[in-house]
This record gives sequence, structure tokens and C-alpha cells, in this order.
Amino acid sequence: MALQFQTIGLIGKLDAPTPNELLLQLQEFLLSNGQQVLLEASTASKLPGHQMEVADLGKIGRICDLAIVVGGDGTLLHTARNLADYHVPLVGINLGRLGFLVDISPDEMVSKLTQIFAGHYQEDRRFLLHAEINGTTSTAFNDVVIHKWNTARMIEFETYIDGSFVDAQRSDGMIISTPTGSTAYALSGGGPLLAPDLNATVIVPICPHTLSNRPLVVAGESLIEVVVCGKTELEHVRVTCDGQTSLEVQRKAIRIRKHHCPARLIHPPGHDHFKVLRNKLSWSGHPTYPK
Repeated sequence: MALQFQTIGLIGKLDAPTPNELLLQLQEFLLSNGQQVLLEASTASKLPGHQMEVADLGKIGRICDLAIVVGGDGTLLHTARNLADYHVPLVGINLGRLGFLVDISPDEMVSKLTQIFAGHYQEDRRFLLHAEINGTTSTAFNDVVIHKWNTARMIEFETYIDGSFVDAQRSDGMIISTPTGSTAYALSGGGPLLAPDLNATVIVPICPHTLSNRPLVVAGESLIEVVVCGKTELEHVRVTCDGQTSLEVQRKAIRIRKHHCPARLIHPPGHDHFKVLRNKLSWSGHPTYPK
């Protein structure tokens, strides 16, 4: 039976030593299956002796049926932002610490990928955010964070949801998070955990001066506008997407809404989001009692 995923993109860990042995093992496995493999360019530059075609993320997006990400959640975040518009599904091999998104261990890599290639998998669609400042745009899989920059002072801003004024606050900033990002910075800021298929966005203030400023959950389609106000100078405000890309605030208004294309995640059979939360956050399992 023909494989559903015939052309595979392979992306290695960002800004870290390349897991050469694992990537070469993947190369051997995929080529032995008769699959065409494209190796992402920056990964290829750190992997001497490979036998794969080299391509940038744009080409991987245009021609690949699946992208395999070898790294941590940060590598997958970067890849998802770049490939979401191409509708390419992603599967992650976990070399990071937490691994909320990259859920296949290296030891199980061959067996789990074999299941996936045989058509036994679960697809999980996650929405991204789109941030715009004065025509400059960026996407975020986890969160868009508006934060102070080069100052110890709090910043002042107003928040609007779909044109309705919500509040004005003084704080260290604000986290606007997808359900996926609710297990990341938003969780550290006291925000709620959202189920990944929930069509909602969570807004979490960072160290607000008014203690009654609490996290707010709004509809996923909401337009969120943040306007810098008061005595805050624009040079002391930054917008960061997924902790990886930074935008200068050149005008006071920052607009954030759902991105038009979701990220597609592929999981092996039996993937359970709540089991992942239980394991990664060290929640208690079923109680056991002596017989």
C-alpha cells in the first residue's frame, strides 16, 4: 500500500548542537521506506555526510506531505509559524525538556513513525495568533507578549476587545495566549489551562499594579487591541511572539487576532492531552490503596 506521507521534510534542533546520529538514523529509515526526504538548510549545514536534498522552509512547505521536527517545543514553535500557511502537518521527536508538543521519544521514534506512515495517527489542529503593529506583522503559536523594555518602570496601556474598552492598567505587560500557549508563559502568570481544541484566547496581565486585574478568556475570533498610553514611551515597549521574534512598537496601537491558517500536529495513536498534562506538570494519578 502506498504511503500517505511520501515527501518528508526534516528539521533539526534550533541554535544547539545538531543530533547528528539521530538525524542520520532517520535518514536511513525514511530512505529505506522509499520516501523522498528534504533536509532543512540550517540543519544540513551542521550534518556532514548526509544524503538528503537540502531545502529551505519555504520549499519544504510547498512540496512536503509531512515535516518531522527533531528538537524541543521551541523548534516546533518556530517550524509551525513558518509552515502553517502551507498546511503541512508536523510530528515532533522530543529532544527538549518538557515536550508538550513534541511527544515522540527517540527510543520510540521508528515504531511510532511506522504507525503514523501506516495511517494510524491522530491529527490535532491548533490556531495561531497574528500580531500587527503599523503594518509589521508576525505570527505566534504560543503567545504574543507585550512587555516593558530597557526600563524598571511599569508600562501603561489600554485594552479593547472587538472595539469595546476593557480597562487601563499599569503593569509589566500582558500575555495574549492561544490554548496551546496556556501551558507556557501564561501558566506562569497565573492564567488558566485551556483545552487545545477550545476556540478561545486568554489575556494574562504581568505583575499588574491593581490586584483585581485577573486573566480574561475571550472568544478566539476576537480582535484584541492594546494601546500604549499615559507617560509610557514607545521605546520602552516591545512585542515578542513565542519568545523568539521581537517587534518594535512604532505606533501606540497593537492589534492581535486569530491567524487564518491553523497548525496541524500529528500524534501517534493513543495521544491523550490530559495524560500529557498529568505527566509534564506532575499531577497525581489514580490513588492506590493497600489491599
